[in-house]
Amino acid sequence: MRKYVSVFVLCTLTLCTFIGCNKEEPETFLSDQARPTWTVPEQYDYSSSMTAVVKVDLMAQYPGKAADFALDNNDLLAAFSCETCLGTASPQDDLFYLFITGPVTDNPSPITLRYYSAHYKNLFEAQDAFSFANDAHLGTVAEPFLPAFVEVK
Repeated sequence: MRKYVSVFVLCTLTLCTFIGCNKEEPETFLSDQARPTWTVPEQYDYSSSMTAVVKVDLMAQYPGKAADFALDNNDLLAAFSCETCLGTASPQDDLFYLFITGPVTDNPSPITLRYYSAHYKNLFEAQDAFSFANDAHLGTVAEPFLPAFVEVK
């Protein structure tokens, strides 16, 4: 009888290995990153600017990994040219209203968006950059700009 019990236990362990008795936890964006302290330099020239109305929706982009996504008052969205912060915004009514300052130049660097999720304590960056244009408006309340984000590792 002891021999049969050992064979049964061995077969059970083998089956668990093949069919996945030990289910892995679903992937998540949860991290432990502190909220960034992005600020626009005080000496920056505000004579050139543009605005953006941005919607962040990680759940739509990552339905499995961000199924519990929610905006938080401590979320932060920022516009960057290289490593210079050109503007920051926190969410208001599920949108970010971003005022972006910019240099008056013939060849401005592309603008990238970075997003900090307080819910996940994690940092994301928009996949695509856009060009700075003085007095331009990117997105509206009715049709906000909806960038695709990737996790910054």
